[in-house]
Amino acid sequence: MKASGYALAALLPLIAACATLPSDETEGTDPGIVTEVPEEVRALAAPNQSLAVVRIMPEDGCYWYQHSGPVENTFLPLRTRENRMICTRPNDPVLAATGG
Repeated sequence: MKASGYALAALLPLIAACATLPSDETEGTDPGIVTEVPEEVRALAAPNQSLAVVRIMPEDGCYWYQHSGPVENTFLPLRTRENRMICTRPNDPVLAATGG
């Protein structure tokens, strides 16, 4: 019995290492993360959306913000007061609020 107890004690650190959560995406490792949200985007964004962590999704070219829920953090589309997604225009740095 003692040998199995020692084996279990030796395995606990390995199991704990496997259970370590991955680092949060907000650490700036994602190239899509916007370091400074432009004033135009801030003006278009509806209230109650956090602009602390914002990214531009390469799939659609739109701004998405990180919503911190009670269970997990997830990215949601950044929307205007009219509930339209805020996107960038291809080949044009000017912002456009597009239907979404």
